[in-house]
Amino acid sequence: MLHFEHINIAVKDLPLSLKFYQAAFPHWFIRGGGEREWYGKLSRWVHFGDDYQYIAFNDFGEGENRDLTSHQVGLAHFAFVTNNLSALIERLAQAGFNVAQQGEDNPYRYNVYFIDPDGFEVEFVEYKTDLPTLRNQYDTSSVKLG
Repeated sequence: MLHFEHINIAVKDLPLSLKFYQAAFPHWFIRGGGEREWYGKLSRWVHFGDDYQYIAFNDFGEGENRDLTSHQVGLAHFAFVTNNLSALIERLAQAGFNVAQQGEDNPYRYNVYFIDPDGFEVEFVEYKTDLPTLRNQYDTSSVKLG
């Protein structure tokens, strides 16, 4: 079996990044961390998550993240499922982070997008059904590959 374990991102301000993700994931904790040299630059790293998944943060980030409205190659967004999106939105608002964009209207899911302190778009989704056939409904009529 395969499952997603972690994502590794470069950030500019480690404490500010942790503030965002700790508000989103109050049950997560710092699993480990330290310092290391990354291609000639000393940086701090932290693994923040639970016993099964985590985000690896490295504070050697420089410059700006990709323009999310562009067609530039790069990470578009990553997403997490929650069972209480309203509470998550409130926690992030109390920490100073607001919803950047609402998801599309869908009878089976409610989703929002935030921009984290380093410009990564993070989606949070709450499913309104446990039935995968309803959760994963897509119009594939226009999909042509090849």
